[in-house]
Order: sequence, then C-alpha cells, then structure tokens
Amino acid sequence: MSDIEREEACAAPVVPASLSDEVAGYQWARDMVGESGSSVYRLHGRAGAPDLFLKHGRDGFAEDISDEMARLRWLAGYIPVPALKHFMRTPDQAWLLMTAMPGKSAYQLLEANPEARPAIIDAAAAFLRRLHAIPLSECPFNGDHAYRLGRARKRIDAALVDVDDFDDEREGWTAEQVWEAMHGLLPLTPDPVVTHGDFSLDNLLIHEGRVVGCIDVGRVGIADRYQDLAIIWNCLGEFGAPLQERLFRQYGIADPDQRKLQFHLMLDEFF
Repeated sequence: MSDIEREEACAAPVVPASLSDEVAGYQWARDMVGESGSSVYRLHGRAGAPDLFLKHGRDGFAEDISDEMARLRWLAGYIPVPALKHFMRTPDQAWLLMTAMPGKSAYQLLEANPEARPAIIDAAAAFLRRLHAIPLSECPFNGDHAYRLGRARKRIDAALVDVDDFDDEREGWTAEQVWEAMHGLLPLTPDPVVTHGDFSLDNLLIHEGRVVGCIDVGRVGIADRYQDLAIIWNCLGEFGAPLQERLFRQYGIADPDQRKLQFHLMLDEFF
C-alpha cells in the first residue's frame, strides 16, 4: 500500500468547541489503514505548527479512546509515544488529539527498502525488549489473556467479530471454531511483562534507522510477552521466515513457543 493509499484527503469534521482553536488552519487527511473502529485523522499544513493526529470514536470506541488516553499519559514516562494535546469526552463520544511522531512505520520501510530489512528487525526487537523491561510493579493496566478472553467472549456474543478478516490459516472458520481451538491450547505457563497489546509493524515508527516510538497504545497492559511477539511475528510472515526467525534471535529467544504463538494469534482474531 503506497503512502497515498494509506490516507485520503477529507473535509474537517465537526469537533467540540474546546478543540476548535487547536485544529484551525490545518488540512485534514483520514487514515485508511487502522482497524480500531475509530476515525483517525492526520492534521497537516498549518504554517509554523507541527502535524497532529486526532482520533474520534462513539459508544464502545469512545471507551477505547479513553483507554488510550490513560495509557499514553502513563507510558510517556518510559518509552517515546505521541504527546497528548487535548482529550474530550462526552457520555457517548471521545476525541483524542496528539502530536505526530517523525518517521515512517516499520511496515512502510520493510516494504520500500529490502536491503534494510535486517536492521529494521533488529531495531524493532531492541525496542520490544525495552518495552518488556518496564517494571511490572509500575504498570497499573491489565491485559492478560484471562482479561482478553472475557472481552473476546463479549464480542462474540454481540456479533462484533469480523470473521472475514481472520488470518489465512482460519479462513472460513466461525468465531466459535476459533474460540474452541484456542481453548484447546490452554493452559499456558504465564510469562508476564508490560506489553503493547497490538505490536504490529504499522504501530512502530522508525526514523533515521532507529525506532522513535510506538502508536495505538490503547491495549497496553501486563500480559504474556507472546501477546506482542505473536503479532509482530505474524506481520513479518509477508516478508519471509528468515525475518521472523531473526526477530526471535534478536529479542533473545532461541526456541519460540509455538503453542503460545498460536494461542495469541487466535486470541487476536477477536479484536
């Protein structure tokens, strides 16, 4: 997907009065990549002002944006993330205005620069080790598989799971089939760390050869390290097994736990 295809120019949406001054004078582009259910906009072109991002969501997606706001505030003390500019919440809507971070996503760079792929993987693995080294005692958020299983069950029962978006290995499966297969992999020995929760190539930003931060942090919480490893490992499948293997080596795992990988990939199908 080219940079042009990743976003689409659009008119400025209606925003709360408290946001009007901060977004005045910007050109707007809507993000076409994310699957969060919220609307995401890039604000650019205001003379002498930095680019910004605005997320807007209704109902359950407003709750997701509120979760992201709280995690942004906390995570900023440990790793680079977008700076919070403004947050507005009503009973059924939420708006989150953040600074844009420099660089491009790891996915964009892997796609555009094949010769740089090993260095990109090394940088991603180093950043993930840094995230996972945050002391558990300092993290106030839970994201373990028991918590996420509860949320997944609610999404299944509410018919919110997009079965057409399942990975190729589960194409044609029902949500209940994935649920049953996933439970067949339990129990798992926990290995808790502070996780991103959606550590995909699109959520990792790289500038001048180094990771400068991560975005979409609404699922940050204490969980098994394979919550993050499984997602980025799966993303790398598009670029070949050698890069997947390099990721684990650089992270520090010689023999990946295939059971945990498969469990967390199936769990992610529900979100």
